Amino acid sequence: MDFSVRSKARVWAGTVLGTLFCVAAATIVDAPNFAGFTPEELTKALTIDILLPTVLAGPLLYFLLNQIRALALARDEMATMATTDSLTGVLNRGAFTMMVEAYLARAMQTQSGPAGSLLVIDADHFKSINDDFGHSAGDDALKQITARIRSALRSTDLVGRIGGEEFGVFLPAANGDQALMLAERIRKAVREIAFPGTGQHQLSVSIGGVTFHNEGNYDRLFKVADQCLYLAKDSGRDRVNMINYIGQLAA
Repeated sequence: MDFSVRSKARVWAGTVLGTLFCVAAATIVDAPNFAGFTPEELTKALTIDILLPTVLAGPLLYFLLNQIRALALARDEMATMATTDSLTGVLNRGAFTMMVEAYLARAMQTQSGPAGSLLVIDADHFKSINDDFGHSAGDDALKQITARIRSALRSTDLVGRIGGEEFGVFLPAANGDQALMLAERIRKAVREIAFPGTGQHQLSVSIGGVTFHNEGNYDRLFKVADQCLYLAKDSGRDRVNMINYIGQLAA
């Protein structure tokens, strides 16, 4: 059972345990007076010691713990909003860049240096989707493309929306063959989307990618991957263009 600060179970457990503590404290404080009480007086005293803390402390503890939970949930929601693209649910550009840079910085401190692959994915002819079907349909297309990208990724991979119809995918420790296989899987999966439901328009993406070793600078990696993307676009779109890149182990 979840007893984190965000869970309802923590509120109820805290309320019950806190109330029992208050009852026990009231009883202990009142105990020296019990010796001279008649049975009726003892019953009355114990009833007061139990009921008074329960009636007063119980609701107060529940209110306070519930407010703490609400604040924790609000904080989490604000953190999610600050790092997540509201339309697609993946990382926004700032969060994606920050997390990739953090990985590269940590890996730079190891003997082998950072290694992996970076993909830049762009929806082909996206303007025509908005023009022909409207912006709402365009939003739906982006959501469906995002779903296909996410379904192809490993649990350690990162995906972010880095532009209007452009996505970044970071594959830690993925070599060229692995990155190419994943990129092709994404490209083919997008081709299978029936859009806007009747299959009137063929969705496709172009993908540029760089497989790197000993490179710790995200901007350099992105520039190379972006150049590969433009080559894929110029070559007819709906294709993958990858390159191997050896950095200089420079921060």
